[in-house]
Order: sequence, then structure tokens, then C-alpha cells
Amino acid sequence: MSIKQLRAFHVVALCGGFSRAAREISIGQSTLSSQVRQLEALSGVRLFERKQRGVVLTPEGQTLFEVTRRLFAAESEARAFLRCDVRRAGGHLRLAADGAFHPVQILTNLQRDRPQLTFTLSLGNSEQVIEHILNHRADVGITARLPADRRLHARPMLSMGIGVFVRADHDWAGRSSLAMKDLGGRPFVMRERGSVTREVFERNLAAHSVGVGPVLEASTPEGVRELVAGGFGLGIVADREFGYDSRLRFLPLTDARILIEEYTVCLDERRRLPLVRDFMACAESLFRPVESRITDNLTKEPQTAASTGSDSSPACQRKCTSTPANAPPCPSS
Repeated sequence: MSIKQLRAFHVVALCGGFSRAAREISIGQSTLSSQVRQLEALSGVRLFERKQRGVVLTPEGQTLFEVTRRLFAAESEARAFLRCDVRRAGGHLRLAADGAFHPVQILTNLQRDRPQLTFTLSLGNSEQVIEHILNHRADVGITARLPADRRLHARPMLSMGIGVFVRADHDWAGRSSLAMKDLGGRPFVMRERGSVTREVFERNLAAHSVGVGPVLEASTPEGVRELVAGGFGLGIVADREFGYDSRLRFLPLTDARILIEEYTVCLDERRRLPLVRDFMACAESLFRPVESRITDNLTKEPQTAASTGSDSSPACQRKCTSTPANAPPCPSS
């Protein structure tokens, strides 16, 4: 058994098929297939069920895949550690998030410190973010759903209230806020099932025994925004994610007590990779101080990295402590 054969198996398992795996690592499909067959012959274990479209791991293959994930994650961590110059200058980060507003703030800070940083940003609902992390399609994620999977590492990032947004010419546009009871019978435009914003809104409705009118669904936040701007109903959004749109007005819901909790999340085996660690440290130092100041006012005890169990870089804690609007860049680790 060789590391080359294990890598061949790992990439095929990751990609779900030989042809895609061969393209991923730029070798011939026949070569890749031969390496996997050799591994199966040497071990006497069948690792894949060959299907018409792709492959499926056998139970033995699934167990080996858990091992090779740890193996190649450790290899990646070692390479990143040894390439300190590249680590400090940039790197490539694959990020999945349930909205663009917070990732942009974090990436802006991170890129100031890592001028050669490149990244891809995939947007979806919270369930899709978790799926991207588990399937190795993203290095780190931002999600409003605390994952139960023990393979994942999650850190609290911030809490958000919810509110309604309406057209600028709506009867409510001049109001400063709304109560849950005001929403009874009103038409809404919402994200699809699986959206935590929708789930939290519906839980608040149930807590106040309020029923809304007809609901239209859109698959993206942009779709919801455009339909509300078009007059098809009211929209729901987290208070820190509304941004600015001259066509619309945001109205906080003063008695919506159930909040949206946002988390940064990654595979536990990858949490110490320098770029993943720096991203999570910057997210925590950008947003958690806002939450900590509320706690501090109540307890009069300063919140520190040690008291919260954080393993953030001390330098990042020292430098990235202003509010998101004017936060400075994270320092080099």
C-alpha cells in the first residue's frame, strides 16, 4: 500500500466518481482506476460500489475515507505551516455563507493583512452551508444553524434580531418599528423552507399567536428583495443584514424575542489550518465584542479569550476589536 494509492482512493471518494477525480488532480482516468484497484487487491477489501453514474463508498470504504480525511488534512496543515511566507501573504479560502453581508466585512479585514488572499464565496441557506463544509466544497462557513454533527467545529459569532422591510411608499414606511400583532393577515415574501430567518420568524409568530396572509417564496435574498420592491408583500430580514436600498424601508420588530444566532463553522480536523484559524479569529474579534460589551455592562467583568474558551490569535484579539464598520485589519499570525 502506498500514499499514492491512498490519495487516489481519497480523491475518488471526495469527488464521487473516477472521471471527475481524474480531472481534479489532472491524471488519466485509467491510471487513477488502476491505483484504486491495486489498493483493493492488496488489502482484500472492496472500497467502492461501481454504479452507472459514479461510485458509492462501501461501509469499509467509508471507514477508510474517515481515516484519509484526517491524513490529508494533517498533510495540508503541515504544508501550510512550513510555507509561512505564503501563509502570511495570502492563500486561497473557500467560504460558504447564508448571506453576503458578514462575509464581506470579514474578508475585507483578512485581505488587508493578506494582500494576496484569494477566495470563492458560495451563498445558500444554512443547510446548504453545512453540506458544503461536510462535502469538502468549502473550508469554512457562516451559518445560522448550530450544527449537531460531531465532525464540525462551530464558534458563536453574533446574535441578530429580525424585522420587516416594506416598499418606500408603503403605509408603514414612516413608522419607526412594528409589533408582531401588526403583521396579522399581511402577505409576505419569504425564503424557502430551510432558511433560518424564516424559521425564526415563524417561531416568533407562533409565540404571539399571529397568523400572516399569503406567502410567496423566493430562493435567494435578492429574489425576496426584488419581489418586495415590486409590491408582492412584506419581507423579513435580520436587522444587521438589511443594508441600504432606497426603494425599501426597514422596521424592527420590537417584541420578536427569538433571535437569529450566527456561527462560524469548519471541519474539526481543519480548525487549526492557519487560514481557517485566522478567518474564525477575525470573525470573532469583529462581531463578538459587540455581544461582549452587552455582557460586560451587566456583569462588570471584562470578557477575555480565556474566559470564552477561544483559541484566537492574541494579536488578532488585540487589533480587531472595533465595530464592524471601522474595524482594522487582522495582524499576521
